[in-house]
Amino acid sequence: MNIYVSNLSFNVQDEDLKDFFAPYGEVTSAKVITDRETGRSRGFGFVEMADEAASKKAIAELDGATVENRTIGVSEAKPKESRPSRDRNFNNGNSYNKNRY
Repeated sequence: MNIYVSNLSFNVQDEDLKDFFAPYGEVTSAKVITDRETGRSRGFGFVEMADEAASKKAIAELDGATVENRTIGVSEAKPKESRPSRDRNFNNGNSYNKNRY
């Protein structure tokens, strides 16, 4: 099961996130999401656990817990929604200016 963890301290690293969930069962992956330009934590992450029952127990017990003086939110991750590709020409999709010359 994939678990979403919000309101993380900017000091929390992948290994710390894994350690928070390890007492509940096998953690297959733990990733703190970082800003691609600065490399700084964005304050949330994802944890994957092998066992669904252990995942549900971890969610129930860690949601609202305090980690590094911050109350974290823990919930089942929702599937990533597909987003339309960004227009790199910054013309908001208007085609009136394409192939002008």
